[in-house]
Amino acid sequence: MERVLIVDDDEELCELVTEYLTKQGFQVDAVNEGTQGVAQALSGQHALVILDVMLPGIDGFEVLRRIRIAEGSSPYIPVLMLTARGEEIDRIVGLEIGADDYLPKPFSPRELVARIRAILRRAQSNQQPVPSVAAVSTQPRLRLGDVEVDTGGRIVWLGQTPIELTAVEFDLLVILLNAAGQVVTRQELVQSVLARKLTPFDRSIDTHVSNLRRKLGHQIHTDTGPAERIKTVRGIGYIYARPAATNARQPMGVAGR
Repeated sequence: MERVLIVDDDEELCELVTEYLTKQGFQVDAVNEGTQGVAQALSGQHALVILDVMLPGIDGFEVLRRIRIAEGSSPYIPVLMLTARGEEIDRIVGLEIGADDYLPKPFSPRELVARIRAILRRAQSNQQPVPSVAAVSTQPRLRLGDVEVDTGGRIVWLGQTPIELTAVEFDLLVILLNAAGQVVTRQELVQSVLARKLTPFDRSIDTHVSNLRRKLGHQIHTDTGPAERIKTVRGIGYIYARPAATNARQPMGVAGR
């Protein structure tokens, strides 16, 4: 039974969510204040945190910042942020700080469970034990320009430097690399990475792409000169630029690291 923490000052909402999630097979703890939320989240007892933006004391953004800062000495914990409907800036800021996803209030309990389960699936796939050197040598790899991905170990290198990506960012990168030079629609990305349908005001995938650009660098060297690494195709989606021919894609298989 997976244990979930909800941090929200609305006690009635906490009771309703606790009751529903318990019926769905989760164990639920609830706290109503930000500082307590940080302490509970870092206790290592929970598989996921449901975090409201508006909290007494420190707000949800500061709670999330403290959780992410502490992860050098604590295991990664996925965070689902609850935001006010229509407050796009809250959603963007939350995702930029490190939220795994967001859900605007008011929400359907069924959608909450679907979001939780999707996040947990991604988190579990991203937390597999790091394989041994011998095992890594036989894992499928993808290299495209200065980026190399070990899809088995879920490890990414930029040049010789390992890059820390969230589960969403990793899955997003693999999809874009495998389709390099071709447009991938926002609908396809949301469906494949976030496991839901794209809605008119859902900008979460755009924020994840922005975070990925920041971590990998905005430009890449192509045959025609410098270009955007991940280009926005307005109204459609994104395209990962093909690197110069000398650094082009290597087939999936053992890469020469």
